[in-house]
Amino acid sequence: MDAGGGPFRTAEDVFRDFRGRRAGMIKALTTDVEKFYQQCDPEKENLCLYGLPTETWEVTLPAEEVPPELPEPALGINFARDGMEEKDWLALVAVHSDAWLLSVAFYFGARFGFDKESRRRLFNMINNLPTIYEVVTGTTTKQSKEKTSNSNSKNKSNSKTSRPAEPQAKVSKMPPKEDEDSGAEDEEDEEDHENTLCGACGDNYANDEFWICCDVCEKWFHGKCVKITPARAEHIKQYKCPSCSTSKRARV
Repeated sequence: MDAGGGPFRTAEDVFRDFRGRRAGMIKALTTDVEKFYQQCDPEKENLCLYGLPTETWEVTLPAEEVPPELPEPALGINFARDGMEEKDWLALVAVHSDAWLLSVAFYFGARFGFDKESRRRLFNMINNLPTIYEVVTGTTTKQSKEKTSNSNSKNKSNSKTSRPAEPQAKVSKMPPKEDEDSGAEDEEDEEDHENTLCGACGDNYANDEFWICCDVCEKWFHGKCVKITPARAEHIKQYKCPSCSTSKRARV
């Protein structure tokens, strides 16, 4: 497997590589899940999921050279595919993917002689992102919802935390602040919004972006990540994300 990137002179260089690989693996386990599922054929040889610095992913055989140029991801992910529930299998792959990303990042740190401060800075940057497991299973989203439900702030009709009475897809774009009296309330709402993560790319909520919520798993997504525009969302009565749309497919 091609190492890609490098040489890495700073912790920020390695972190950019980490984010690219992470984004690719999240795509494989969320928006590209049907394609990923099909490629992990249990009849094939030992397969691995690789995240690439270009925010893409690849399912392929492990590297032939010994020792490999990079630490290798979990081997044989395809063998467990049909032996467990799909969501559990994806969660298992996500956990191993998190471990692999960390091993690659700190492999680069060791290879290019990062000192203690650089390693600490790298870990802190990585730790500020949710894990792939948290994105795939919705753990972070659930924690955010619990915090929102315990707050005393009022839900707004256009807020992510509100549920419309009519049976239509839940969409959100943070409304502008109207007056000084609502400032404290808006500030609290905005803090809750920032804790919500996109179920596809794992990035935080931004108040200038269009989001849509899956009516099945209740995860939120950037419209651009699931290829839904505000105009199209107006005509969707019940939105299902890519994962929920394919979770009930027949398995041959």
